[in-house]
Amino acid sequence: MSTGAHGEADAIAPTTFSPLKNQTFRSIWLSTQVSSIGWMMHTVAIGWLMATISPSDLMVALVQASSTLPAFILSVFAGAIADSFSRRGVLLVGRSLIALASAILTGLLALGIVDPWIILGVGFLIGCGFALSDPAWQASVGDIVDRRDLPAAVTLINIGFNTVRSVGPALGGIVVASFGPLTTLVLSTLSYVVPLGTIWHSNWTVRSSPLPRERMITAIYDGARFTAISSEIKAAIARGALFGFSGIAILALLPLVVRDHLNAGPFDYGVLMAGFGIGALFGGVNAARFRRLMSQERLVMLACLACAACAFFVAVASSVAVAATALALGGTGWVTAWSGLGISVQLASPRWIVGRTVSIYYAVTYGGIAAGSWVWGAAAEHYSLTSALVGSAGALVLVAATGLLLPVLENKESDHVALEGFEAPVVAVELRPRSGPIIVKIEYQIPDENTNAYLSLMHERRLAQSRVGARHWTVERDLQEPCQWTESFRTPTWTDYLRLNHRLTAADKELDERLQELHSGEHPPRKKLSIERPAGHPRKADHISPFIARI
Repeated sequence: MSTGAHGEADAIAPTTFSPLKNQTFRSIWLSTQVSSIGWMMHTVAIGWLMATISPSDLMVALVQASSTLPAFILSVFAGAIADSFSRRGVLLVGRSLIALASAILTGLLALGIVDPWIILGVGFLIGCGFALSDPAWQASVGDIVDRRDLPAAVTLINIGFNTVRSVGPALGGIVVASFGPLTTLVLSTLSYVVPLGTIWHSNWTVRSSPLPRERMITAIYDGARFTAISSEIKAAIARGALFGFSGIAILALLPLVVRDHLNAGPFDYGVLMAGFGIGALFGGVNAARFRRLMSQERLVMLACLACAACAFFVAVASSVAVAATALALGGTGWVTAWSGLGISVQLASPRWIVGRTVSIYYAVTYGGIAAGSWVWGAAAEHYSLTSALVGSAGALVLVAATGLLLPVLENKESDHVALEGFEAPVVAVELRPRSGPIIVKIEYQIPDENTNAYLSLMHERRLAQSRVGARHWTVERDLQEPCQWTESFRTPTWTDYLRLNHRLTAADKELDERLQELHSGEHPPRKKLSIERPAGHPRKADHISPFIARI
């Protein structure tokens, strides 16, 4: 059984590899590396296969888009599913889809049925599997490891995927050159089965909610609302989308660089991808050190510039050695940027909603990657390959400059663990779980000298309450008794009100205590609960009967 994410943990893990001490994380992480090697081999096989059967540069670039587009379309739903259902079960379903889709493509190729659109279609199905499983895996990390190890765990996931590029593509190039794409696809399909067995035999503790599961539409709305409120998450998403759009040209157009500029074959393609992976390994291993030396925004800016230099030198490279060196620099920037952005989203997200925030992050960033694959592929086809890569380099420089307008904020590592012990209040009206809307009013007595401090805290209060589900939040001042202030908000149903209180953290409790210190009344601030009712439409359930409302 793994340790939970609820211990004392505010500092960044001492080393990048600390999470590997956790047996559950280690076994799943290692099995996903086997699967990632298979995926890299798969990518080499279908990329080279597409380059040989299709004369269109755009179709070659769309190989990347076909596998990333599902994340843009489905990740938001997958995130809501990961927060509402067993994340382990979601992982099993997603991984099963990946293995099944790969087996279908392998079978079709064995039968001699090969077509560019079949390759793209099966790639889309595999992308659907990743879109379903990735948010569940990312959300599970915080359940499996201690919070102090969370930044290192996120970095390890990025290291794992990007550094297998130093083995997978080279291995894929060797297998494709020696045995052909069919053998490569058989091996990659077998690799997808490995995580299935590991996840099946792994269990980890997840804090359960005493409340009913949210409806899918409500869960998605809450995730989008929380994301829109969080400045840290919005900045990470915006920069991730721009970085993915601009930087994907390096990987999407690399088969064309090998074929047209370097006049090389699949083995050299694997060597170039290995150079990218070696750079990713260097960036990942030193990620913790980089974070101690400079701010997150500075890291993202330098990562963008490193990838810009990579795209430019790949565009003008005349040998495999020069291109491989440039790709090593690009790999360092690539993993550094994605690790930093992913950590920012994870640390800004409470456990009850992390699946949704991560999925929205993936949806938008993968949407940027898919769009970039199409745009740079079209640029290569209608202009030239060199123009497309140089354009990508220029775009990456602009992404670095956007830090002036959209800075990636410093990671907040405050504890987002919800407090326990909330008890439903006693009410005198019988309520059902879906009774509502519920209106909450909290009355304060604030002396004139405390007004500015009160309004400042109310700004924090609005953000805090809105994050956990409060809607139509307002603060009012009585015109006849100026010292009387009223905070009010509503929730759609009684269950939503209870859910809001179950999501409150120690930081929210501390904010409540700071507000009470400004209150000058003899008694604590008075909280009033009411239910909105349309005139002329009484409901039978609203008879007077004091009790504690329970779900």
